[in-house]
Amino acid sequence: MKRNTIKQKELSEEVQEELQDTVEEKAEETKDFLKSIFSPQKITTYAVVKNLPFVAFIAFLALLYISNRHLAERTVRQIDRLGKDVKELGWDYKSLSAELMKRSTQSEIAKRADTLGLKERKEPPIKIEVIKEEKR
Repeated sequence: MKRNTIKQKELSEEVQEELQDTVEEKAEETKDFLKSIFSPQKITTYAVVKNLPFVAFIAFLALLYISNRHLAERTVRQIDRLGKDVKELGWDYKSLSAELMKRSTQSEIAKRADTLGLKERKEPPIKIEVIKEEKR
């Protein structure tokens, strides 16, 4: 005898036969359903023509999905490329900024001016005062 897993009691013969019958009926219904779906009688020219707009719509959605995927991948690649360009330009900016800071120091300017024949003053500049005479 089989045991009831919920109540942990043995099932009667009648209940077992009833359960067996319902299981067999459901299995038979499932087989019939699958046979009816895939049977050649269901697929006729009329059914194909009738469902052609739906199939075309599904194909259109598939094309949209594929094109959207390609667009997204292209955009991601472009973002990656632009990110690399931004990093490279940042490095260029930092190196040029450091070079400019080095060239704008007083000692570097004095060296470059010396090649032109200009000399750096050693004494501080003098102030020239102009005294205006009053006209009478």
